[in-house]
Amino acid sequence: MLMMFSTPLVEGRLFKSYKRFLSDIELRTGETVSAHCANPGSMLGLAEPGSRVWLSRSNNPKRKLAYSWELIEVDLGLGPTLVGINTSSPNGAVAAAIENGLIPEVGGYASLRREVRYGANNRIDILLEDESRPPCYVEIKNVHLMRQVGLAEFPDAVTARGAKHLEALADMVAAGSRAVMIYFIQRGDAEAFALAEDLDPKYAAAFRAATAAGVEALAVATSLSLKGLSRPRTIPLRLTDQEAVLS
Repeated sequence: MLMMFSTPLVEGRLFKSYKRFLSDIELRTGETVSAHCANPGSMLGLAEPGSRVWLSRSNNPKRKLAYSWELIEVDLGLGPTLVGINTSSPNGAVAAAIENGLIPEVGGYASLRREVRYGANNRIDILLEDESRPPCYVEIKNVHLMRQVGLAEFPDAVTARGAKHLEALADMVAAGSRAVMIYFIQRGDAEAFALAEDLDPKYAAAFRAATAAGVEALAVATSLSLKGLSRPRTIPLRLTDQEAVLS
């Protein structure tokens, strides 16, 4: 297990998701609670009322909302799959995976630091450093969109901020560093990854410009259970014409 939930999850049914970060959930006890939804995206395909969901509960009495929405069960026709919707999970999971040698493409560095400031008012998710080679700037994007069976996509909505992150990574490559964009897919039914160019063509254009400038890209998928996130695996990253460009 790559990362475990800190407390047992509570099952419920989604009533509605609203105001971007809120959701109402009916628990199996019949009680309806409001839960925090740590996901600023559109939640396309992941907010169907009546869906089975699982929540974590905080013991912190100072929290306004005790519950956080963690998982939803979806079925694209090949059987139910658990999807992680908490966008705060990937950074810790990727850091743990790198430290344990589970993503060899970015392995072998002497140190790992998180949330490091760089460039013009930017903050990198992970900075890998080693005296024997240039530093490696790692940006992580949470992925859960799937419109075709097996094909994970990003983004699920327009993300000008995401395009700026790609430009900042390209600047670091130009300065002599290494830069890697990791698309972390929180669903076990993903077999390949592609850009959702129809949802945000500007992001797709920024991705092409960044990779042409030397920014690397990886698609890393994990399966989920009610206990946590499993060992990650690298899957092919594809262009919109379905030609595999990285794996």
